[in-house]
Amino acid sequence: MATSTVEDYLKSIYLEERRRAGRLVAPGRISAAMNVAPGTVTAMLKTLTESGLVSYEPYAGVRLTEAGRKLAAHILRRHRLVEQFLVQVMGLDWSEVHQEAEILEHAVSDRIIDRMDDMLGRPTVDPHGDPIPTAGGAIDDTDHPNLLACPLNTPMMIARVIDQRAEYLQLLERYHLMPGKRATVEERDVIAQTVKVAPEVGEPLQLGFHAASKILVRLIQPGS
Repeated sequence: MATSTVEDYLKSIYLEERRRAGRLVAPGRISAAMNVAPGTVTAMLKTLTESGLVSYEPYAGVRLTEAGRKLAAHILRRHRLVEQFLVQVMGLDWSEVHQEAEILEHAVSDRIIDRMDDMLGRPTVDPHGDPIPTAGGAIDDTDHPNLLACPLNTPMMIARVIDQRAEYLQLLERYHLMPGKRATVEERDVIAQTVKVAPEVGEPLQLGFHAASKILVRLIQPGS
């Protein structure tokens, strides 16, 4: 049985792999993502390699093996289902569930996770719009544009928010810019590096390019 530390490493590598379209993940990216020293990462990668969970090429990077990827997807499924359960059933705010799920993902059994999934109605995304892997490890690979790449003055639906800092999520909630809500990008200033996004209800919000890049959207089909 994998320890919680091993599970955290596998999940981190899995997420970095997805961001990099399956390319090798540099140990430095894992170190930054997990906030641990590079030497600690190197030692753990050697352990994971010996366990058959990753393929590690010193000075190049690491990728998950099939066994590692399967376990990582299972951990991510637990995390995101727990987040959805905490919001949908227990009534916690979406800005506070990430840290709680970081703890609970290691503690709940597969039986409890399956029961949560059933109670929630088999959700496909968590409260932040992140896709939930299936029990078999499949995950939605839909590539949504962010607020920097979407067309101007076109109605869109917020699909996903990939920055889970509590204060950022609370800001978006105040401006009704949560997954499932409609919005329109009214202006994009390259010089000032700002984006003006107008929710369907309420006042527009001016965001910097970095903050705006964390909001992914999908175009609304006519008649929907």
